[in-house]
Amino acid sequence: MPELPEVEVTRQGVAPYLVDQTVEQLIVRNASLRWPVPDVAQNIVGQTIKSVRRRAKYLLIDTDAGITIVHLGMSGSLRILPRGTPAEKHDHIDLVLQNGRILRYNDPRRFGAWLWYELPEEAHPLLSKLGPEPLTDAFNPNQLQAALVGKQKAIKLCLMDNHIVVGVGNIYANEALFAANIHPQAAAGSIDIARLTVLVTEVKTILANAITQGGTTLKDFTNADGKPGYFAQKLHVYGRGGETCTTCGNLLSEIKLGQRTTVFCGLCQAR
Repeated sequence: MPELPEVEVTRQGVAPYLVDQTVEQLIVRNASLRWPVPDVAQNIVGQTIKSVRRRAKYLLIDTDAGITIVHLGMSGSLRILPRGTPAEKHDHIDLVLQNGRILRYNDPRRFGAWLWYELPEEAHPLLSKLGPEPLTDAFNPNQLQAALVGKQKAIKLCLMDNHIVVGVGNIYANEALFAANIHPQAAAGSIDIARLTVLVTEVKTILANAITQGGTTLKDFTNADGKPGYFAQKLHVYGRGGETCTTCGNLLSEIKLGQRTTVFCGLCQAR
């Protein structure tokens, strides 16, 4: 599933072609996504796009009339293509622009979303209860410690909780906990401020590096220009269960935590 860096890389790729452009047509070939594409999605037609933002893993296409909310789901992608490019299988939606280009949404598994919402965005149920963005000052050791007070839940599960901090999915939670030498099953409320400070720093560093590298390609993800992301070359633990630790040479352990694959070093990340 695309995580925050992949969504941010996509945003950076499509935004220059969308901002200040007027939408001439919205073509919906298949409205059966995670939630049906609503008829009001057509309200974007005739509007000029003011900005393209990211909130958590959602892309927000802003106009004066409202916001198109796009989620890539497990296999969705966006491409900028010339107008008239023939649609292929799983090309479900085209946003036709005044500049002769189209924004094309492809989603083989159809777990993504294409929605419309009037302002203010903070009231939308998908956005209203989200935690802070990890790459902003709002995500800091004191905020994290306050959110974890009294929690016996595993720190990895809390790190992936969008009410605590958004966008730190499975890949980057594994990597950040390894870099911070924190066991993924450690009780979240037991971790002191010093270690949380290291963890916050590692989350920010790893996410920023992943964005710079173009995201992580595992199965389905490619950038807006169709190229794969390369951060997978930098992974220390995720997907490496049973291999040797890059720090100490110990064999990496692999378990299921919250039904998600979790890989860690029992020596570097001792409980």
